Amino acid sequence: MDKVVPSAAAAVADLPSGISMAVGGFGLCGIPRELIHALHQADVSDLHIVSNNCGVDDWGLGPLLADRRITKMTSSYVGENKEFARQFLAGELEVELIPQGTLAEKLRAGGCGIPAFYTASGVGTPVADGGVPWKYHADGTVATASPRKETRSFTFGGRTREYLLEESIMCDVGLVHAAAGDRHGNLVFHSSARNFNPLCAMAGRLTIAQVEELLEPGELSPDEVHLPGVFVQRMIVVGSDTEKRIERLTVPQPDTAGDEGAAA
Repeated sequence: MDKVVPSAAAAVADLPSGISMAVGGFGLCGIPRELIHALHQADVSDLHIVSNNCGVDDWGLGPLLADRRITKMTSSYVGENKEFARQFLAGELEVELIPQGTLAEKLRAGGCGIPAFYTASGVGTPVADGGVPWKYHADGTVATASPRKETRSFTFGGRTREYLLEESIMCDVGLVHAAAGDRHGNLVFHSSARNFNPLCAMAGRLTIAQVEELLEPGELSPDEVHLPGVFVQRMIVVGSDTEKRIERLTVPQPDTAGDEGAAA
């Protein structure tokens, strides 16, 4: 089955407002920028986005956030997005912050059909006890807080301790970026882009992938495939020259004093 569609606009044309979306990316690495842009152009709103972070103010998910298209974010961190922090603290955005490893497992488990799992992460903290602010009133008081979560004692690896029950995540749509993919939807990811993109693809009931390189069926060996095509329903080709940005550019400064000392 050929899953390639002609454009990003065509890929998202039938997506309605009010849906939940798992969006791949790690910082600005591996974000499905063209699909996000097409979604922005399509004027879709009232979105619940599940993504490791919300891009930066003018890139990635940032423009959707700035135009008030996002109602709720489920993320691991605020990152470099000042508007994300401002909207949350001003009571304009609901934000559920989840430990990064737990978020990854919630997406993976959802994609595998596992409704919930136990983890030691968060036991003995407000993550388990509840009360973490999800949304504020404009005056800074808490409008919505996280509920208390179930805990249970298990003996695991010879040690008995408390574990926290976490519910898995399934979304209406998954948007992901891959380095390469064949027409059947089998995908290959590059380096850090592999952190959340496969998980977001698995967690979407309808998953749309943008790929830099399109391959024909049979060109990928089974051992090369990072995500089987069964998780992907639509694909677009964006090419290898798609613009990629760095969230915070840091370069080493020359140690002039050290150089002079070495020369002496």
